[in-house]
Amino acid sequence: MIRKIRIVLAAVMMVGITLLLLDFTGTAHLWLGWMARVQLLPAALAVNVVVLAVLAVVTLLLGRVYCSVICPLGIMQDLISSLRKKKYRYSYSRPLTWLRWLMVAVLVVAVATGVGSLVALLDPYGNYGRIATNLLQPLWLWGNNVLASIAERYDSFAFYSKDVWLRGGLTLGIAVVMLALVGTLAWRGGRTYCNTLCPVGTVLGLLSRWSWLKVRINTDKCVSCGLCERACKASCIDSKNHTIDYSRCVVCGNCLGTCSHGALNVLPPRPLLKEGEWESETPSFRRGMGEASFMEARRAMLVGGAIVMAEAALAQTGKKVDGGLAMIEDKKAPRRTTPLTPPGSLGADNMRHHCTACQLCVAQCPNDVLRPGGDLMSLMQPVMSYERGYCRPECNRCSEVCPTGAIRPISVEEKVSTVIGHAVWIKENCVVLSDGVACGNCARHCPSEAIMMVQLDPDDELSPMVPAVDRSRCIGCGACEYVCPARPFSAIYVEGHERHSTR
Repeated sequence: MIRKIRIVLAAVMMVGITLLLLDFTGTAHLWLGWMARVQLLPAALAVNVVVLAVLAVVTLLLGRVYCSVICPLGIMQDLISSLRKKKYRYSYSRPLTWLRWLMVAVLVVAVATGVGSLVALLDPYGNYGRIATNLLQPLWLWGNNVLASIAERYDSFAFYSKDVWLRGGLTLGIAVVMLALVGTLAWRGGRTYCNTLCPVGTVLGLLSRWSWLKVRINTDKCVSCGLCERACKASCIDSKNHTIDYSRCVVCGNCLGTCSHGALNVLPPRPLLKEGEWESETPSFRRGMGEASFMEARRAMLVGGAIVMAEAALAQTGKKVDGGLAMIEDKKAPRRTTPLTPPGSLGADNMRHHCTACQLCVAQCPNDVLRPGGDLMSLMQPVMSYERGYCRPECNRCSEVCPTGAIRPISVEEKVSTVIGHAVWIKENCVVLSDGVACGNCARHCPSEAIMMVQLDPDDELSPMVPAVDRSRCIGCGACEYVCPARPFSAIYVEGHERHSTR
């Protein structure tokens, strides 16, 4: 029963979080956004006390069910290991305690110093997010585009096409390497990654040592056949010495179904009868606890497993937009001195200290403005660029979906007054001067009216009209850069601010 409950809950979480990462319309976030917020490291970075408290209580009650039911990377490992036909292939191994806590120490230092790229590599949810968005979302988008083309023939608007493009080659490569690493470890050793390299698993393993319900071995009934040990994908059961390393046990339930002697049960602490003497349990521990207590403990198991899925979904007002004006192909990103980070991120420093590069905001951006960065300190974290669209004033979706606090929730009113950068005119790129044509696209499409056309030579009435930027009004949305007809580099581009401000 425990194994079946775990499989059902894990399937719901895996499908839900994958849909959340693949969806580009914003619809999934309305119902499934909470699934990203109950991930442990994002909740810690966002200082979400409620989620952290619930996860701690569930772990102290049931053990490391988080790793089997909530963490998508953990569930993915179970799926990969289950593909092998040989079931009883594992064996007990000693824990690499030094390596596990070294990974925790590295994570703490990385968070404290703002090395966001290292935090991203150590976060299990972030790793799965990059795998899903870089490897699965293109397939999802191609399938959507096929449906959109079919719907178009029948004059239906049930689907709309979406460009499929490579957002970041380095991030894609890292996602492939991580999938290969985790997949290989899962194929060969089950939960090797969780119990050696994952800092989240190590921290939860510390709490699970004191969990109330645990898989316990009845030594009076155990015949030391070793089946439970060979079925344990966490390699934490030592059948010879009748011990279980609870810091590595993920309460998957695999061992319970293999024992035909009733020697394994999920039990609370054994009641002390006499000093130094413990009552041995029956398979259902009804004799020790009584029928009513047994049913109550079983009910607590079911309810506790569902607590982590009880946080209400936050409402989202995702607006479908057309991406702005007609696409201008073959644009190239300018070299910005300071990277552009989304409104609500407060600046590059806050992004480095909070983002796990899960790519959820990148996948959800309706204007194709966000993409993974390539800077060493903030590798894979989202930056903005305006070759395929601009940051529309009415859109605040990235701030709504971010689970870590790297992009704080902001209203549309707050967004239009947030200054993330300023426009800079490059004289030699402007078509007014290079091609001798009248333009003014940047001034016409600036939503904050920060650009006006002025004469290049104030003393010559016949001199061409060129853009002039009023930095006191510019918010850095990038509309001017996007609509500029100059190629491959725009004649006007947005330079980022290290720290955002309001006007």
